[in-house]
This record gives sequence, structure tokens and C-alpha cells, in this order.
Amino acid sequence: MAESRRLAKLGTYLRPYWRETTLGILALLSVNGLGVYIPWLIRSAVDQLSDNFNFNRILYYVVAIVLLTSSMWLIRMASRIWIFGVGRQVEFDLKQRIFQHLLRLEPAYFATNTPGDLISRATSDVENIRRLLGFAVLSLANTVFAYILTLPVMLAINVNLTLASLAVYPFMFWLVHLFSNRLRTEQGIVQQELSDISDLIQEDLSGIALIKIYAQEQNERWAFAQKNQQLLAANLQLAKSRNILFPLIGGLANISSLVIIWLGATQISNGTLAVGDFLALLIYVERLVFPTALLGFTITAYQRGEVSIDRLESILSVEPQIKDAADTIHLPRNEVKGKLTAENLTYTYPGAETAALNQINFTLFPGETVAIVGAIGSGKSTLANALPRLLDIAPGQLFLDGVDITKISLADLRQAIAYVPQDSFLFSTTIKENIRYGDPVSELQDVESVAKLAQIDAEIYNFPDQYETIVGERGITLSGGQRQRTALARAMLVEAPILILDDALSSVDNQTATKILDNLASGVKRKTIIFITHQLSAAASADRILVMDKGQIVQMGNHSELVQTEGLYKSLWSQHQVEELLH
Repeated sequence: MAESRRLAKLGTYLRPYWRETTLGILALLSVNGLGVYIPWLIRSAVDQLSDNFNFNRILYYVVAIVLLTSSMWLIRMASRIWIFGVGRQVEFDLKQRIFQHLLRLEPAYFATNTPGDLISRATSDVENIRRLLGFAVLSLANTVFAYILTLPVMLAINVNLTLASLAVYPFMFWLVHLFSNRLRTEQGIVQQELSDISDLIQEDLSGIALIKIYAQEQNERWAFAQKNQQLLAANLQLAKSRNILFPLIGGLANISSLVIIWLGATQISNGTLAVGDFLALLIYVERLVFPTALLGFTITAYQRGEVSIDRLESILSVEPQIKDAADTIHLPRNEVKGKLTAENLTYTYPGAETAALNQINFTLFPGETVAIVGAIGSGKSTLANALPRLLDIAPGQLFLDGVDITKISLADLRQAIAYVPQDSFLFSTTIKENIRYGDPVSELQDVESVAKLAQIDAEIYNFPDQYETIVGERGITLSGGQRQRTALARAMLVEAPILILDDALSSVDNQTATKILDNLASGVKRKTIIFITHQLSAAASADRILVMDKGQIVQMGNHSELVQTEGLYKSLWSQHQVEELLH
């Protein structure tokens, strides 16, 4: 069942290139046809020249054989170009499909599937499939044609010698079948160990600064050595199985030639076998030795490809949990007013026992600045992720301008909401390109304008290359506050009517954070701003404050109202004032 499913997948991969595949296989058929005809021609030449030696006749056969072998070479080259070309095309297609598919999946998928493993599947496993559809298809087709075309001719020359020479072949094929499952299992282990080591490398390179801060180089060397040792052991086990099987196949295939020489020489001396027949049979058996010996490498490529097909399809078969509904509504950004409504909003993370959001109700009006405060784990970030549908929220709970967000096109919804998370990810490019990521054709003056609003412009001009400064991987050359303000400028440039700041100014001092909020709240085109923060002095300037605790909104109002009411906000504000005095 699994075997037929894999073959069906291979057929799917090859279908767009059936013409090239067919041409390549027909070319191989032609090559093998010529390969069968040339020994037959040599047989005829030897028999004729034995009866009547003629130099002109020799020249005729030499020229004919040279022309035929040259044609074989050209046709073989064409077959390799077609078939290997198909393998490369399929490799390109699969990489495109995987990347496009990963972009469709929700963030939760990447929380349970590590980048190193995904990278390994998108590179190493795709290459294995390319080899399967290139080398393995060519070798397999060549082997099948060699047997189908060669055996009937050998039997026509001498049945007994042919059967005697091929007597070892059933045992050889039995060996292949015996090792097949073992090789597949061992190949799967190698691929998994390779993914694990890729994970470790990717994680350590991303966290190299932390490794050095805590002087954990030795521990990381030990961890890598363990993973590397496991990969080595898996590779050695696979190599051991191959080195048992492949020499056996090659050795058994060569026994056929010895049988022909032994029995054929006896029959020639008895006068029951012509010299031409003997030479033809010997050449035909030699023709079968190479594709048979190559069968071991073909099996390796096939086993690798099988394992890789399963590993790739395990990604491609995952359906996005968050996707456009069948009755999707398009909501152009310029028509969005920015009103957000939650009605009994409830969300529980998969596997969790308690709800992260529990029966939340609110309405945020267009142009309103709303701060959300609360203790760690109260559900603030979950709420922020729910609004642009980064979480799989059930229908009928969240509304944008009165429209259920699960009905709005994902592209339209996310263009209407600019979201700046606390972990301000920056790409390894210039500050300018990072800021205009959401609008790559923006002019420099627009980039500078939003940088000023985000209070980062003056610092950028202090850099030697200013807006052309390369920020390094994940923005490593910038401070935490600079990364956050750069990410904020990026969000502001897209002119989304709703802006969510999920503790996105935590590394910025209170005075600068307050200035930024004032800049955001002013202007002709006021955005609906949701400001999730622990900086209460900045939150105090908001139009309204939502206070969250254990997944619920426990208080709502402006700063003046809340500090005069007994409750969580007053307690948090008192704590904030004490901390300010201590500083």
C-alpha cells in the first residue's frame, strides 16, 4: 500500500515532464537496441571471416561498429540530458512547493517543527528525490531494457549456455529483496539524524551570543559530538549493509561470465558452438553484468528517495488550520474604519486544560488608543495574536467593522492590521530595507518620515552608513530598543488602519515610549492603536485601558477612573510608583 502510494507520488512529480521522460526512456531503448545489435554484428563478422578472410570486409565491419557505437554514445548522452534534466526540474518544483506551502502554515506549526528539520527536508530530501528521478530512473530503465532485449537473443543463440550463465540471477534478486526493507529503515534513521544535527547547528548559530555569555562552548561541543556520533553510527550501519550487498551482487553477476567461458570453451572444442556465438554470448553476458552490478546503487537511490518522499509529503500533506473561508469577503484596506469588537471571545491552546482567553467582550472604536495591561500570562499576547488570525479563532467571536474576521480574506485582514510583536525580528539587510519590508517600493523620504515618528531617525543618522547600515542576522548589530523602534517604523509605513503593539516598546524608556504613542495618536489619519505593555506610565496616556487577569478583562476605563477604583489596575499602578521611586 505504502509502495503504491509512493509510486503514485512519483508519477505526480513526473507528470508535467512526461514528454522529456518519454524521450529519455525511448532514447535508452534505442541505446539498448544498438547494444544488442553490435554483438550480433560481431558474431556475423567472426563467422564470415572464419570462412573467408577479407580485409575489405574487416574494414566494413570496423566502420559499421564505430558508427553504431558513436550513435550509441550520442543517444545515451541525449537520454541522460533528458532524464537528469527532469530530475532537476522536479527538484526545482518541489523546493517551490515546499516554500510556498510553509508560507501558508500558521505560526503554531513552526512551534512544533524545528527550522533545522524543515531545512533538511527542503534540501537533502529534495536532492534524494532528484537522484531517484534522475539516476535511479535511468539505471532502472537501462537494466529492464538490457534484460528484455538481450535475453531473447542469447536464448536464440544457445539456450543451455544462456540458462546456465543466468542460474545465479534468481539468488541475486532474492538477496536484493532480503536487504530492501533493512536498507530503507537504515536510510530513514540517517535522514532523521541528519535533521537532528541540522537543528542543533541552526539553534546554536542563532544563540551564539548566549552560548558565549554563559561560557557553554564545551557543553555545546559535547552535544554536537553526541549528535554527530549518532549520525556517524547510522551512516556506518547503512554503509555496512551496502558493503555486504553490493559486492555480492557484483560478484554473482561476474560468475555468469565465468560460466560462459568454462562451458563455452568446452563446446567450442567439441565443435557444438561456433566461435562467433561464443563471443556474442560473452559480450551479452558482460552487457548484463554492469546494469546488474549497478542495481545496488540504484536500490540505494531508490531507498533514499522513498524515505525522502515520505518526509516531504509529511509536510505537504499538512492542511493550514487558518485559511480563507469558502465564502470569503474582500475588505480593501482603504475601506477599513478600524472598529474591533469581541463577543464572548474564548480560545484554548491545543493540549491546554484552561482557556487562555475566557469570554472576553469589548469594542474598540476607530482612531482610539487602547492600552492592555496585566500580569504575565494573563492573555494579552494571545489576544494580540487572535486579532490578525495568527491563532485559529472560532467564527462569531471577533469582528472588524462588523464583519466576522474568519470571513475576511486573510490577505485583506492582515493588510488592515499592522502588528509589532515584542520579539522584533529584523532581516539580515539594511535598515532601509527592513523598514520598507511591507512596502518595498517606498521612497527614502517616506522611510525617514516613519523613522522620525518611531524616534529612531536621529540614531540611524549616527551610523556610518545611515539607512544603508546592514543590521546583521536578526538585527544583532542594533540594541533591543533600536530593533523595536525599527520594527515599529516598518509597521507604520504600511499605513494600516489598526496598529497592535505587543509589548513592542519594552526595551524603550518610558519618556521615549510616551513620545512615540503621542506621535501615533496625532495626525489626520488616526489609527486604532492597541498598546500591550507593562509600562504603566506610557499606558496612562491611552484613551482607554483594558486590564486583563487569567484570560479575562477584569477592568476597563481611562487612567483617572481606574486609579480611583479598587482593583488590579490600582494595585499595579501603586507597584509602578514604588518602582519609579526606587529607580
